[in-house]
Amino acid sequence: MNSDMNHQADLTSDMNLSTSSSGISTYLAELKRETDAHLDSRLNFSGDCPLRLANAMRYSVLAPGKRLRPTLALIAAELCGGRRADAYPVCVALESVHSYSLIHDDLPSMDNDDLRRGAPTCHRRFDEATAILAGDALQAFAFEVLATDIKDPLISAKCVGILAQAIGPQGMVGGQADDVVWASTIKNGTGAYDMIGEAIAVSTSDELSDSLTDVPEEPRRAGFAALLHKIHRRKTGALIVAALKLGALSVGGDDERVSVLEEFGQYLGQAFQISDDLLDERGSEASMGKRVHKDVEAGKLTYPSLYGVDTSVELLDRCAERSKDVLSRASAFFDSDSLAFQALRYLVDYVVERKQ
Repeated sequence: MNSDMNHQADLTSDMNLSTSSSGISTYLAELKRETDAHLDSRLNFSGDCPLRLANAMRYSVLAPGKRLRPTLALIAAELCGGRRADAYPVCVALESVHSYSLIHDDLPSMDNDDLRRGAPTCHRRFDEATAILAGDALQAFAFEVLATDIKDPLISAKCVGILAQAIGPQGMVGGQADDVVWASTIKNGTGAYDMIGEAIAVSTSDELSDSLTDVPEEPRRAGFAALLHKIHRRKTGALIVAALKLGALSVGGDDERVSVLEEFGQYLGQAFQISDDLLDERGSEASMGKRVHKDVEAGKLTYPSLYGVDTSVELLDRCAERSKDVLSRASAFFDSDSLAFQALRYLVDYVVERKQ
């Protein structure tokens, strides 16, 4: 294995752990081990799958990573009174889809990155065509797992629908498309205001946009804020929200519990993206395991580029506070003394403080 693969990026290694959080740290590490073991087991294919394709898929999915989305799914399943094992198919599907999105994001036609998680990106380790096909195969594989490994057909169908919506044209891919188009319009000098107008129209019915659009005073900057939120609510937030919903639904979680987890996930996803933008602005390649400052070079619309670093930090803290407010209300539905519930609070702090 490439020595660069020793770069670790988990949910506890880059936080200063107090004695009181050591139990949560152990719990999260256990969830990660369960996820990694099931991913390794499930990502084995018959002779009909070309070896190079299988190797590329495993290389990308099994690379050291945070496993944030599967972790959220397992926590949601436990909070809803179910067995974590019943959410394993959801974990495989989420990490497969996440890895497919990273493979395609790294391609020369997209972000053109050479490093991911401290190792060569899939198209650098293999080749561009194999990387594209590996991403395509992982997306299909995710839905195969949900359709075949979840035995209750009604739950399986619900999970397939939720994941498809989260990553489709109105979800992750739609957000990524707007992100790419925006960078192109900035370079070409045309079309930006059409995108802003569309974003403002959408944001009028989006309560979460208030957390960002109440910051700039000028209407023009408010338009930029609406577009920024529209992009990242789908590009990053949709899959984080889906992780919590899928984890809950996989064990038969009721509508009230799914709803409160969804609201929490919206704020957590927003916080995660602000944190990601700040890391690209202030982080180093050594700590991140990938190239930094690429968003500015690509002309992308980010929180620091719109608000500056200091205000972006304030927005990050605001999202964290709102996600914790949701958890305070959620204690009416969940056992607030459980490790699973406390882990959600911990993960909010992790997102704010993370270095990777």
